[in-house]
Amino acid sequence: MALLAFGLLAGPAHAQTTGPSQARPDSGRPAPNADAKSDKSGAPDKAAEAPRPRPPKDKRTQLEGLFAALKVAPDDRSSKQIADRLEAIFADSGSPSCDILMARALAAADAKQYDLALELLDQVILIEPDYIGAISKRATLRYMKDDYSGALADLREVIAREPRHYSSMYGLALILRDLGDDKRALDAVRRARAVNPRIDGSEDLEDQLSVKVEGRQI
Repeated sequence: MALLAFGLLAGPAHAQTTGPSQARPDSGRPAPNADAKSDKSGAPDKAAEAPRPRPPKDKRTQLEGLFAALKVAPDDRSSKQIADRLEAIFADSGSPSCDILMARALAAADAKQYDLALELLDQVILIEPDYIGAISKRATLRYMKDDYSGALADLREVIAREPRHYSSMYGLALILRDLGDDKRALDAVRRARAVNPRIDGSEDLEDQLSVKVEGRQI
């Protein structure tokens, strides 16, 4: 189904976890068995003086790096790995309350209880208005209910917050094509492919739309 091509980034909310290398700030208290960290001369052990690992980069910096890597991914496998990491970032609400509501919404959607899923997503977005994962998922559900105007509004909201959200751009292209607006659909799919050239089905869609809008090249 065309809606599956959206890839609307509503994966597990806790995909980004804290690894063991992310050390907690020093509390200023001496470590247990501090004597064990010095040699016989009383000089501190060099290992104990090693600098702490740097904290992980902030989300925006991660996004910049992943989008840059996605554009030049050499093959489908590496592109998929990068896309999965992007999905995990966008799916992270940063709110335990939203995580619970989001999980319930996804379960309701899987059970085809779309009205309930939409109500839950509305609550999530009310709590976290900038939560792209919830807005994009709501766009998918609205599309499934043939609410094209609602789906378009959500997709444009996502793109306004993150112009490189290629899945929403591709979803926008699919809906505009269905509505007969081939020119704007072509623009949307090209913008999506400029971010991620390996979106499934996007090359064929661009070819089809370019023939309709620009004609066949001689």
